Amino acid sequence: MKPVRYAYGLTAALLLGGATISLMTGFPAGAQVAQNESSRIGTVAPRAGAPASFADLTEQLAPAVVNISTRQRVKVANFNPFAGTPFADLFGGQENAPATREAQSLGSGFIVSADGYVVTNNHVVAPNSRTGEVESITVTMPDGNEYPANLVGRDAASDLAVLKIESKKAFPFVNFGDSTNARVGDWVIAIGNPFGLGGTVTSGIISAVYRNTGSNTAYDRYIQTDASINRGNSGGPMFDMKGQVIGINNAIFSPTGGSVGIGFAIPADVAAPIVEKLKKGEAIERGFLGVSIQALNEDLADSLGIPHKKGEFVQSVQPGGGAAKAGIKPGDVVTKVDGEEVNSEQTLSYLVANTAPGRRIPIELIREGKRMTVTATVGKRPTEDELAQQSFRPNEDSDSDKFNRPPEKQGEGLAEKALGLSVIPLTPQIARQLGVGGDTKGLVVNAVDPSSDAGQKGLRRGDIVLSANYSEVTTVDAMEKAIRQARKANRDALLLRVQRRGQPAAYVPIRLR
Repeated sequence: MKPVRYAYGLTAALLLGGATISLMTGFPAGAQVAQNESSRIGTVAPRAGAPASFADLTEQLAPAVVNISTRQRVKVANFNPFAGTPFADLFGGQENAPATREAQSLGSGFIVSADGYVVTNNHVVAPNSRTGEVESITVTMPDGNEYPANLVGRDAASDLAVLKIESKKAFPFVNFGDSTNARVGDWVIAIGNPFGLGGTVTSGIISAVYRNTGSNTAYDRYIQTDASINRGNSGGPMFDMKGQVIGINNAIFSPTGGSVGIGFAIPADVAAPIVEKLKKGEAIERGFLGVSIQALNEDLADSLGIPHKKGEFVQSVQPGGGAAKAGIKPGDVVTKVDGEEVNSEQTLSYLVANTAPGRRIPIELIREGKRMTVTATVGKRPTEDELAQQSFRPNEDSDSDKFNRPPEKQGEGLAEKALGLSVIPLTPQIARQLGVGGDTKGLVVNAVDPSSDAGQKGLRRGDIVLSANYSEVTTVDAMEKAIRQARKANRDALLLRVQRRGQPAAYVPIRLR
């Protein structure tokens, strides 16, 4: 998930003091001192069911939960309104000369070994910008003692980081538990540093396991809880009633940025192997196919005439990647990866990312209603920055497209009635005005009814419709034929492939009116 996401007024906020998003992660056991293995927490846990109090469990676990603060140096442009005048030197010299400013971040973490290894979120210790640099990291214990810490390793894809406290003291620590045994309705407690207030404990239940938030990332797979989680809880532990860390607090959904009872934690079964590799300084390698995907939502499924929520839709395929070499094409629906079903709990990104690069795996898919299997060689996943540059945002604004109106349009007006779109043939003159190649074939959107599904999904004047339900549309009659065929097949939506200037073509399902 991105640091801040808005969807119908909901905010995915980084739970970091002064920033926004928060998650949880876990290993077995409760707070303990290494020299005394017999005193392991978890042997003194409340019995299953609603406990009379969380006080005993909290007292044993809290010593291993820490506050984390960073001091950063960030380069910013220094605008000088008097640049180029005799007064320029009075205000710091040249216009836009870079200036360095100090920034801070706050978050939470937990100690996982007596020698002071600390687990937290990557966004807690990552620079606030591409030009930022973390100068120092301080870990504050519940008793107020502060220790400097070094960054051992961090992983942006999973939003995890490991620190090492610079001290020879033996610290209380907790262990990761088995989050695969977590059940909806189980009690959990979260301990962290919300809003920089210091150690704070909240309780709740598990609202959902392996929740997919729709971000299409490699680790879009969280434990959802109604335990109150707020900014500053990032990186803190989520404990079960045995005192085991089953999640790492990471994100919330909220219309205001505050907790509304929908918090997310990185499951321990995802985090634990990554943490171990980071502690050892090992590189984190993930699989990659080279496809841009979209969840198979109701509109897409209706336009394809296939069941809902079974599989994921391929929007685009990178040339030369594993998917392209295997013969996967835009418009395919991937249903299984290496025998594992693709669904909301096991996304295509998750399954492929957790496959070792170099492996050959079977991939089952649906292409234009026909089921088939291809074999792909998994590649190495690029960095998160590289992936962000490849993403397509169909609703993102760009420069307005201008083109001249052609002669009278053809057809019966079915596209306007059924889709809320006025389309015209793409002529060489319009193609030049839109900045696309002369060999591009399709229909140009001339106007959009803002109240239609097309309007709500961001289609606009100047977009080029390349196909409808996989058939090329170069005339208005061809578009209307596709609409009639969809209605005859009792489909509620039409799948359009749309090209926008400067962006890759993308499939967009439009509901029929």
